Amino acid sequence: MREGLFDQALDGHGGLIARIVSAHERDPALREDLRQDVALALWRALPGWREECGLRTFVARVAHNVCVSHQRRAVREPPRGELSPQLDAATELPDAVAIDNDLRRRLSAAVADLPAALREVAVLGLEGFTNQEIVDTLGLSSGTVATRLSRAKAMLRERMGQAS
Repeated sequence: MREGLFDQALDGHGGLIARIVSAHERDPALREDLRQDVALALWRALPGWREECGLRTFVARVAHNVCVSHQRRAVREPPRGELSPQLDAATELPDAVAIDNDLRRRLSAAVADLPAALREVAVLGLEGFTNQEIVDTLGLSSGTVATRLSRAKAMLRERMGQAS
């Protein structure tokens, strides 16, 4: 395996991994364990990556599979987590940073309150994944993804509007 590819996957998509894990697990200690499990799964899976999909989609799929496997082993309802903030405050003013942090906090809380079926689709949508990338990542039909995204967006709009 090209070791640089593993570093690229973790360094370039670590935030994505954290957000997918957070969508599945509320406990910070378990989230850290899951992130390590994802890293190990990536190490094992990358030699078989045939580049039929982008690296980001591949990383998201591996992270999703690890989380689903964890949930099946735990035999419990998927807990709710928070999105990890990835604030780029290099040139922002303190007031802008505070407003951005508040918006991120409110959005994270709104996403965490979504039903489990909508939560991961919403996280991937917020990450900028296309519908097809979400289909490839989660193994759902395109109609299901479109419906869940639409419902998640409507619920988020409603919750974010209420929080204003």
